[in-house]
Amino acid sequence: MSAIILQARIDSSRLPGKSLLPLGGKPLIFRVMEALNRVPAEMRVLACPEDAAADFAPLAAEAKFTLFTGPKDDVLGRYCLALRHFGIRYAIRATGDNPFVFADAAAAINAKALDLGADYAGYSGLPLGAGVESVSADALFLAEAVAASPYEREHVCPYLYAHPESFRLHRPLAPPRWQGPDIRLTVDTAEDYERAQSLFTALDRLGEERYHGAAIIAAYRKLGDI
Repeated sequence: MSAIILQARIDSSRLPGKSLLPLGGKPLIFRVMEALNRVPAEMRVLACPEDAAADFAPLAAEAKFTLFTGPKDDVLGRYCLALRHFGIRYAIRATGDNPFVFADAAAAINAKALDLGADYAGYSGLPLGAGVESVSADALFLAEAVAASPYEREHVCPYLYAHPESFRLHRPLAPPRWQGPDIRLTVDTAEDYERAQSLFTALDRLGEERYHGAAIIAAYRKLGDI
């Protein structure tokens, strides 16, 4: 079984409580799940620490995500617990500070990962906050067993990047329509959040196209011209 596993937490040193900040009348974390619901998957999991569960539970239920709790700082361990609990063999890894994730790019890279039998797949050249990572459960279990540094545990996949001899990695440059390495779509600061509010409003009139990478890039560029 393959599944989207969305990692999120409540606290943030740079933007406290950002997951629950309103974006178009709904909490930011709900908007992330809303976008990820456009990505084909057999299951959708919101994986969070225990201290976020009470706030996230109703939002996960509304978005039709299954809530799962695990270690706060050992996010790699949290993923592996979820993989084992639900019998997931392939994960689409997403993060809770990216409400403008490209649903079409996520679907494409995951389909390619499955076609190639890759241990890991992710596009390079996307805007910051636009992408996901597709990774096999077996690769994450191996990383869990040997990854030792706090950085590797918190960010889930760095052990894989650092050991290409041990994994089948697929890291292609994104197609031109999705490229925008100069663009920042993630929400990590007050300035990011202010920009996200303007971008969400600009995209709101586009219907389903609002979840497509090219439309998001175009709207972002247009905001910069105003």
